[in-house]
This record gives sequence, structure tokens and C-alpha cells, in this order.
Amino acid sequence: MPGRSLLLSAALAITAAVPVLGAGPAGAATPPAGKPADLGRQTLPANDGWASAGTGTTGGAAAPASNIHVVTDRAGLAAALASPGPRVIYVKGVIDVDKSCADFATGGYTLAGYLAAYDPAVWGRDTEPSGPMEDARAASAAAQTKYIKLKVPSNTTIVGLPGATIRHVNLHVDKADNVIIRNIRFEDSADCFPQWDPTDGAEGNWNSLYDNISVTGSTHVWIDHNSFTDADNPDSNQPVYFGRPYQVHDGQADITNASDFVTVSWNKFSDHDKTMLIGSTNNPANDRGKLSVTVHHNEFSGNLQRLPRVRFGKVHVYNNYYQVPDAEPFEYALGVGVESQIYAENNYFRLSRSVDPADLLYNWGGTTLTAKGNLLRVGGKEQPIDLVAAYNAKYDPDLGADAGWTPTLHTGIDPAETVRREVSRHAGAGEIH
Repeated sequence: MPGRSLLLSAALAITAAVPVLGAGPAGAATPPAGKPADLGRQTLPANDGWASAGTGTTGGAAAPASNIHVVTDRAGLAAALASPGPRVIYVKGVIDVDKSCADFATGGYTLAGYLAAYDPAVWGRDTEPSGPMEDARAASAAAQTKYIKLKVPSNTTIVGLPGATIRHVNLHVDKADNVIIRNIRFEDSADCFPQWDPTDGAEGNWNSLYDNISVTGSTHVWIDHNSFTDADNPDSNQPVYFGRPYQVHDGQADITNASDFVTVSWNKFSDHDKTMLIGSTNNPANDRGKLSVTVHHNEFSGNLQRLPRVRFGKVHVYNNYYQVPDAEPFEYALGVGVESQIYAENNYFRLSRSVDPADLLYNWGGTTLTAKGNLLRVGGKEQPIDLVAAYNAKYDPDLGADAGWTPTLHTGIDPAETVRREVSRHAGAGEIH
């Protein structure tokens, strides 16, 4: 949001016995005793989803003492990520950025100027924006990207100490292998300079750049026990320009660009639009045979779509708790994209009476989905739901009911009737037991 201040939180004091990475060069630190140290050394259990395939996922668990870091601000986090690996990075307190949207703006960019230049009444709806104001927007976006998008290299564990928050930052796991991200509250990775595209859909759309976590071209990634929220800047509060919502958020945890062997477990995703995209293009050249992802024991509460949306991948979606309180903004839960092979098992869907169960699926060009053991609650009544049959009864063409594979990489699959209680109690940051 142009002009919105993104203030640096004051670093919390910690004991002299634990050196801290602040704004200075990366340095070593001895992790606190007890549970946090255990989290930094923990590895993905055997058979816990696709990230356990092959070599498994150990992150920075093998890091020597010199590669253990505690960070309290953005500069310290950036320095730790650039330090020698394998590495364990403990996040303490609130990590924020110390620049506002105005600090990133360049080339004469203003939102008012952008709106005036590309108003459909002036620019039309047939071509994407170009010219000086679009160039200024792109340059401003590049300045923001350079500052808030932090690359996560191979053989890294990033784990939050109690109460850890990363705000206004996009962690980018790019062309990496063996990464663990756990126990962190992620807030509001907002784009200061969304781009208007009048050719996107029937009415045009505003598009933004940043996810809380982006996984691109990477393998063996475990995203576990985090909480994702837009905090005090929800999508629902954004203005409407050119008849379309001014979209300042992209995904919360997107997995794209031929990434493979990823497990997303025990996270809380709340009050967000485009939540989790698996596969970003319909072009099979890179993604076919990749995008193997397990999504289990996550809570989706008040999210509008992409829970997840899938292209190409063999994606096991099990034991997740879905809460859909309102039909009006809700679009769908599972997006069945081109050549996707979703296996949806023992999930719990709690819907308001206004939500049609047929809308839990959306066909983005896919043909099949396996659904078994899923449970629906409307009001106080629980009953089994056949997701494919419910969709097919309302929409054409029909989806097939066999995705063509059976997951084998998983730990115990809980009965659907226990999912609501277990996930609501134990998912999210601060809930690792």
C-alpha cells in the first residue's frame, strides 16, 4: 500500500550468554538451552510426506556450532542466510523492515498518477500498461523486491523461538535443496506497487508479487507449524480501483517452477485470498513429473481459494481442517488444474449454511481427483462427503474419481472426525509438542 509505513520493530533484549545477529556481520551464537535448540536440530520424520522421499529433509541439522545464528532484525536474517552452510537460524522477536513504500518509490511513481494513466476509460482494456508510469512502477517494485525478498539457500533450518514473527518479508527458497522452516508467524508480505492488467480475466485484475514463502525450483522442503496472516492489512480492507479489488498480496506458501518433494504440515492459514499455489503455469515443459507435495494437518480459516490449487503434481491433501464461514467471498478449496493428481483424504470441511459443498472443488483444466474419507459439517451435523460427486452434480464436464496413484509416503492418517479437534489445538506457530 503506497505510503504505508513498514517500521522496524525494536530488537528484544537477550542475555549476554547468547550472541545475536543484528545489523552487523553474521556471527556464531549458542542457541538457548532446551526446546528451541531441539527444534533447530530436528529433521523431518521418515515417511512424513513427499519431502521425506530419497535423501529426506534435514535442513541445517548438521551445522557446526559456528553456523548457528540467532537473529532479531532483517539485516541479521539476511546476513545469516548468506553465511556458510549448513546453517540453523533462530528467529527471535519480530523481524520487520525499516523502510516504507515511499522509500521504494522511484522514477516519479505515484498511485494517483498510475490510476490516471491506466484508467480503462483512457487506456482501454485490450493491452497491458506500458510507458513512463508503468516503467516507474516496475522500477519501484524492483527496489522493494531487492530489499524484502530474502533468498534461502540449501541446507538451512529457520526456526522461530517463542513468539517469533517475520513481517513484510518474502522468504524465497530458490533453486535450493534441503530446507526447513518452522514455528514462525508470517505477516503481511504486501506489495507496494501492484500492477494493473486489463487483459487478466474478463474484467482485468490487480496482480502482486510477494508470498510469505515462495518455493521455486527447489527440492526437499519442509514447512511446518507456522502461522500465516495478513494481520492488520487484510485483503478484505483493500480499495477497489477500475472495478477490481486492489490486490496487494499474492500467496502465503506457493510451490512452483518444477519444485519437488515438499511437505506442508501443521500450519495455520487465515483470512487470505490466494493461499497456496502448486504449479504456476500450464506449460508442462518443466513441471510435468515434478511438484510432488504433501499437505497435511493444516488449518485453513476464512481463506478464499487455492487450498491448494494444483497443476501437474501428485499432491496428497489429508487431515486438513477447512473453515468456510461465508459464501460471498469464498471461491473454492481445491483447484484441479492441468494434469493435476490430487488425492484428498480424511479432510474435515466446516461450512456455513450459505456455502454450497459443490464449490469445494474448482476445475482449472484438470480431469480427475481422488477423494475418500472426507467429512462435512454444516451447522451441528457431520456427514461424509464425496467431493467429486458433489461437484459433478452441479458442474460440467464431470471430473473423474481416480487420480491414478495411491500415496505411500505418509505417517498415520487420522480419522476425519478427529481432525477438527487435533488440528485446531496443535497447528500453527507455538504449538510444536
